[in-house]
Amino acid sequence: MRLRNTLITATTLVLAISLTGCGAGPDAQSRGITRVTDGAETAITKDGSNIKVRNLLLVELSDGSGTGVLVGSIINSADKEDALLGISVNGIDAQYSGESILTKNSVIQFEGASANAKAVIPGMNVSAGKETVVSLFFAKAGLVTINAIVRDQRDTYAGITA
Repeated sequence: MRLRNTLITATTLVLAISLTGCGAGPDAQSRGITRVTDGAETAITKDGSNIKVRNLLLVELSDGSGTGVLVGSIINSADKEDALLGISVNGIDAQYSGESILTKNSVIQFEGASANAKAVIPGMNVSAGKETVVSLFFAKAGLVTINAIVRDQRDTYAGITA
């Protein structure tokens, strides 16, 4: 009887691990799922650059002006310094202020409690729920374009202002 209970317990444990996917490891397909509302991500790893763009999205202000505000982070993991020279959305230059120099392991954070930069795009005229092209211009890494989703100014993004 004891052997039977041990076998049932072991079989149940093996089935539970295999059916839930816990044995798939750190690169399981289910870990790669992102929601449509997540910010866009990319990396620039050419000519000694190692810049990562994380969670980039735009928030459309609810005042009816068509103005957008950039949200996200830019991280420089390279040994050499770089600089963010400008940002544009659909060919419209952003009004940029704040940190622009990216030393090794430094972060430019748009919006949030630890924000050190702000990018406002007047007249962006892209409604929430759509994607738009964001272009980032770096001194050494060059130009990178990324499709970013536009979110409305509510919930997590309710406190964002121009």
